[in-house]
Amino acid sequence: MTPPPRHPWVRAYVLSGGRTGTQWRMLMHTLISGTGRLPAAAAGPQPEAQALYLRVSAGPQTVAELSAACGVPLGLTRVLLGDLAGRGLVTVHADLDPFNPLILERLLDGLRAL
Repeated sequence: MTPPPRHPWVRAYVLSGGRTGTQWRMLMHTLISGTGRLPAAAAGPQPEAQALYLRVSAGPQTVAELSAACGVPLGLTRVLLGDLAGRGLVTVHADLDPFNPLILERLLDGLRAL
């Protein structure tokens, strides 16, 4: 999936309405999955939010993976995912121990793929 087209002069704070945080605790390795309850058009008018929703609907991914795959800055990704979670479109899973061997293996696999 290619990142949504964005005008180079539009700053992230414009797309987030000036918000920098959410009520959801989201670290880079927080796993996000789609609820599958609503169609992609319900994700909102922002192409960035729609791209995140479509990406996470295909399967669970981390906040960092979603940010990189959709070409959206990490802070904006957190805000948009928080909006989607608040509307029941995505599920924010509880954080795992960052030193969990499975997470570290996944990180190494991702680095090797670069």
